[in-house]
Amino acid sequence: MARRSASRSLLEIVVTLVVVVLLAFVLQTFVARPYVIPSESMEPTLHGCPGCTNDRIIAEKLTYYVREPRIGDVVVFRGPPSWNEGYQSIRSDNAVRRALENAAATVGLAPPDENNLVKRVVATGGQTVACCDVQGRVTVDGLALDEPYVVHDFPWNPGGENASYPVGRAFGPITVPDGHLWMMGDNRSNSKDSRFYVGDETNGTVSVDDVRGRAVAVFWPINRAGPID
Repeated sequence: MARRSASRSLLEIVVTLVVVVLLAFVLQTFVARPYVIPSESMEPTLHGCPGCTNDRIIAEKLTYYVREPRIGDVVVFRGPPSWNEGYQSIRSDNAVRRALENAAATVGLAPPDENNLVKRVVATGGQTVACCDVQGRVTVDGLALDEPYVVHDFPWNPGGENASYPVGRAFGPITVPDGHLWMMGDNRSNSKDSRFYVGDETNGTVSVDDVRGRAVAVFWPINRAGPID
């Protein structure tokens, strides 16, 4: 009787573990998953810096099942090939441990081994983006964007000569290919984004297929927890 009871308890534990793993896989593959902000390129919207408590965010996937990313969305995406210079694998050099890490990532219990970045959508497929108008604002199809989230930017000299990125604001015009996005960090004076990669195979743009989700909330640290504007 005791042996049967022990076997039943063991079976319940195994079933519970399987259900937990399946739920984690479904949630992180199809609904939402957490990410860590890797740098200060999205300051002050998202916080990240060497040696500090970087923001932990939730990126949800459901929105992009029904619509494409839009201007203003804060998006997590996989870095295109030209953006991955210097990226180092987070997997162990030990073959057995690496296999376990890859298996855990498959079911959502470990992060994927890819260069995930967080930026804001500034222009979408078919639109032409440039900087700047006479007030130093980014324009899309000739219309200036209202970007109150941009606090840090290069100086602007109205009516005078202005340097081009990466030492100044000016860039473009660039027409975004269909199915692609023009991505920029909110910290415009310290963000390695689409502007930096102009001249690559997609002229600095990011494929919609590389989007991993829409960043919607900071959940850690507690004093910064809340929705992302």
